[in-house]
Amino acid sequence: MDTEPAVSPSPAAPPVALCRLDALVEGTAIALDALPQAGGEPLDLILLRHAGDVRAFRNVCPHAGRRLDYAPGKFLLQRGQLICAVHGATFDAVDGRCVAGPCRGEHLQAVAVRVDSGLVHLAPEPHPIGLSGTSG
Repeated sequence: MDTEPAVSPSPAAPPVALCRLDALVEGTAIALDALPQAGGEPLDLILLRHAGDVRAFRNVCPHAGRRLDYAPGKFLLQRGQLICAVHGATFDAVDGRCVAGPCRGEHLQAVAVRVDSGLVHLAPEPHPIGLSGTSG
């Protein structure tokens, strides 16, 4: 799987894929970097596949601002929950809400994605939103 930074399209350019959908196994997560626009600041992302949907979040714990992975691209996932390796904050894989730990009630920052022709793309609006897109 290619984890090189991807550049989101300008309005005239075709969308650039983040990864292939089949690279996201149900119940797993991957990390990758993406550029929301040419020359933009990279987004450090977590992509999860849960219940057939693809979710994307910034790879930043709201508690301490640290990455959630315990090693580059390796995440703790249990029963549909993503666990921060640093302080154990536990986040719902669907909406990113912290359900246990030091930042209970806060949310991971969702990033809009869409699936088209078996590829996962940043959604046209590259800004973080309330809920990420689903596969379709």
